[in-house]
Amino acid sequence: MDTKVGCYICKGCDIAQSLDVDKLIELATGEMKAAVAKSHDALCSKEGLDLIRADVESEGLDRVVVAACSGRVFPELFEFGEKVLTERTNLREHVAWCHEPNDEDTQMLAEDYVRMGIVKMQSSEPAEAYTEDTSKDILVIGGGMTGLTAAKAAADAGYKIVLVEKEDHLGGWATKFVKVFPKHPPYQELEDSGVEQLIKDVEGHDNITVHTSTTVAKTAGQPGQFVVNLENGNGGKELTVGAVVLASGWQPYQAEKLTHLGYGLSPDVITNVQMEQMAKEGAIKRPSDGKAPDSVAFIQCAGSRDEDHLPYCSGVCCRVSLKQARYVRDMYPDAKVYIIYKDIRSPAQWEMFYAHAQNDDGIFLTKGEIAAVNNGGGKLSIDVTETLLGEDMKIEADMVVLATGMVPSTFVEGAKGWLEGGSEPPSPDEATKKVGEAEGDDAPDGEKKAAASAEEGAGILNLTYRQGTDLPTLKYGFPDSHFICFPYETRRTAIYAAGPVRAPMDLAISANDAYGAALKAIQAVEAVARGEAVHPRAGDMSVPDFFMQRCTQCKRCTEECPFGALDEDEKGTPLPNPFRCRRCGICLGACPERIVSFKNYSINMISQMIKSINIPDEFDEKPRILAFVCENDAMPSVDMAGLARLKYNSMVRIIPLRCLGSMNTVWVSDALASGFDGVVLIGCKKGDDYQCHFMRGSQLADTRMENVRDKLKQLVLEEERVELHELAISDYHQIPKIFDDFLETIDTAGPNPYKGM
Repeated sequence: MDTKVGCYICKGCDIAQSLDVDKLIELATGEMKAAVAKSHDALCSKEGLDLIRADVESEGLDRVVVAACSGRVFPELFEFGEKVLTERTNLREHVAWCHEPNDEDTQMLAEDYVRMGIVKMQSSEPAEAYTEDTSKDILVIGGGMTGLTAAKAAADAGYKIVLVEKEDHLGGWATKFVKVFPKHPPYQELEDSGVEQLIKDVEGHDNITVHTSTTVAKTAGQPGQFVVNLENGNGGKELTVGAVVLASGWQPYQAEKLTHLGYGLSPDVITNVQMEQMAKEGAIKRPSDGKAPDSVAFIQCAGSRDEDHLPYCSGVCCRVSLKQARYVRDMYPDAKVYIIYKDIRSPAQWEMFYAHAQNDDGIFLTKGEIAAVNNGGGKLSIDVTETLLGEDMKIEADMVVLATGMVPSTFVEGAKGWLEGGSEPPSPDEATKKVGEAEGDDAPDGEKKAAASAEEGAGILNLTYRQGTDLPTLKYGFPDSHFICFPYETRRTAIYAAGPVRAPMDLAISANDAYGAALKAIQAVEAVARGEAVHPRAGDMSVPDFFMQRCTQCKRCTEECPFGALDEDEKGTPLPNPFRCRRCGICLGACPERIVSFKNYSINMISQMIKSINIPDEFDEKPRILAFVCENDAMPSVDMAGLARLKYNSMVRIIPLRCLGSMNTVWVSDALASGFDGVVLIGCKKGDDYQCHFMRGSQLADTRMENVRDKLKQLVLEEERVELHELAISDYHQIPKIFDDFLETIDTAGPNPYKGM
């Protein structure tokens, strides 16, 4: 392909003081055949930008290499039109600020980065937006506080909303609560939820169509083109929407499992949900005899933070008990209330609500563990150990209220799993290994295959995706989300989880959550209409191209795509759904036949960058290490190492990847065959406490290391020539050690025998 590349080298920020800029310009126009190569004291200045713009116009440049600071700095400045591709080559953080100035090895490093930048532009093509007719309507599933708020927020922004509620009325749990936590200073008095007015606003909104007593029978298609079949007693209805907000709410944990806390032992042991119902009906009475209680004991974490039940904290139960303690005290001023807790969690402004309860002489709070709940003598007896006083105590009460936790509706309505069977749900890593496994070899042709990453048998969205009917989940049945960087996001593009279905939360936080999900849904429909990706490569217009003539129907791309962007026909041939794609390139890394490519990210592009790097012969004693680095956390870590002026080995050359999961093993083979002495892979951390930005990329890279080891055996090379590391963005201080330690390993292994061949 004919291209005209201009290479521009900044001399600011210590670059000119560390490097021979004239030699870099000579390299660009000579060996690399750039049409134009110039330097400037500050390319980010108006004069520097005007210099580039003038050359684009006069020289007809369609590719620009800006060799200056990190591409994460001033990204909006270096845009020169839709038809001009720009590559940011980092000579500041990756060269001048982390290597010895005016050193031979530092200069060689800069020259290699210039080579890679120019070759990358010569091997890239402008991305062309994939566009079709799309809908900007938004489906909201769930008519509780979260769903109502999301629907109204998006409707107020001018979007058409379809609100679906399975019950015959709107409002959800909010209609069952007498009062809610304080909303206004001094955060002491309980307040109304405000749900009645919200229901009126939604039902009267011109942009909102409400369907009660309705469920979703099927969801097919892709963002902008979701075809949704609704089902109710009057038949069905089909509609097309652009995005979905899942606000299907929560259910209480099954109290029947809490026999050790007295549930089922006595009718006077009830749950917090039952307590709320009593208060809603106007009177709190002992179920056993209908009398007013003289004393009520609240047991916190009833089945929560318990390895035998819910391992997590539901976040709101402590405040619910504080609220219900007020119910009792307001209704029966002489009644005594006992609250036995593991830890009281009443964050933010509700700390004042907690303090107000502490000042009530009729409310006794103690930290403790429940040893037993017994029934006898007309009262319930609670044995408490490990108290704040350090002594065991016995509390007698007319009623016991168990603060049961919150379980997402997706799990309760889906696979019965660990909630009913008592078994632990699969970990994210276990689910990853099972993704794409068929329900049975005798499934009818064309039938979608369920994957272990989605809740088996779940039935809220009823997706036709090959990877399951509903949203994949993280631990404990909550729909997955990138909880660090991208709340609301799930592995189903343009389907956003909000409210307690996403994480345990109260009504106020649910309402805030709804605004976030509504905004994400709006962003999604607008991005899809422009042919752009959503997070984390927001605005990327590239889509994968499949050279189907060489496809072997191995199904790796369809099984490994974290976002269900690929379905398949009965033979296993991938069927792309471009609007579902997040542009991570995991399909590119998965394909052994290398039939997947993007116009601006391809097997050939990275291979050409690898081959452009100058490899000294073994007698120069200058080893070369190639680092494939994920652009999401690992590359910013490298940038931060530069910002901190941390010195690391100048024998390392870095190539950023969209995701470490997009790494194709052919690149490792190319690097070693080209004479690189070793290859280090650095990606995001995986696991429960951290996440790959593309959910499964780091896990897949780890899995593919077996393929890398096989390749090393074929080349008769030592396994230690390739290493895999994971970094959080804050782990930048580890960069020098990772590189230095790897160089020591390579020094022990010796030069690559393919060097110079």
